[in-house]
Amino acid sequence: MGRLDGKVALITGGARGMGKSHVRHFVAQGARVVFGDVLDDKGAYVAAQLGEQSCRYRHHDVTSEADWDAVVALALDAFGRLDTLVNNAGILTFAPIADMTLEAFRRVLEVNAVGCWLGMKSVIGPMKAAGGGSIVNISSTEGITGAAGLSAYSASKFAIRGMTKAAAQELGQYGIRVNSVHPGGVLTRMVMDQANSGMDGERFLSNLPLNRFAEPAEISRLVTYLASDESSYSTGAEFIADGGLLSGPGY
Repeated sequence: MGRLDGKVALITGGARGMGKSHVRHFVAQGARVVFGDVLDDKGAYVAAQLGEQSCRYRHHDVTSEADWDAVVALALDAFGRLDTLVNNAGILTFAPIADMTLEAFRRVLEVNAVGCWLGMKSVIGPMKAAGGGSIVNISSTEGITGAAGLSAYSASKFAIRGMTKAAAQELGQYGIRVNSVHPGGVLTRMVMDQANSGMDGERFLSNLPLNRFAEPAEISRLVTYLASDESSYSTGAEFIADGGLLSGPGY
């Protein structure tokens, strides 16, 4: 028996990195999954590997209301219900405030924060019809404490943390739980690209009690728990998976 047997999930940013790991893990745990991304070749490849009975892919720009309407409709048409949303899609830009353009700052907020808000808004109706559900918003340790060079990313991830709590207050009456996940350093292409652009990976690791980056599957297991009925009394909460980063005196 899978931990997500009978559940239908919608996952954003599922074509690579943590999102792809979430998609694969959810299917392995018995869920039927619709996922979106703007990386269509990669998304179609993942979906083809998993098979149409368990998984569907659609192009999805999380800043577009029309795309949200379409991907939710696909989940309902293909699988008849919607139980879980994983707001995973996000972008990361490393730049000091003095050097960052307003356009770049706004773009990070649009994708990471506005995209998350649109996702929550889009699934309320289907989840109410299903008798409840679970929304998992992927924030970051930068949603709890700031980091130099990540003003836009931190702002967006703090916003996700706050929206999660507000949504939990609003939606609990419908049996819809809303929680945020706060990963630290995870071995994904996005993180590695930014490490090559100026982030000090060795210094980051030196502050970690576990002294290593996380594998995406380690975060997927936590997200699966929050999507499952095992976490039925958890809502409005922050779940941190950071290798101990925030346990030290610097925090």
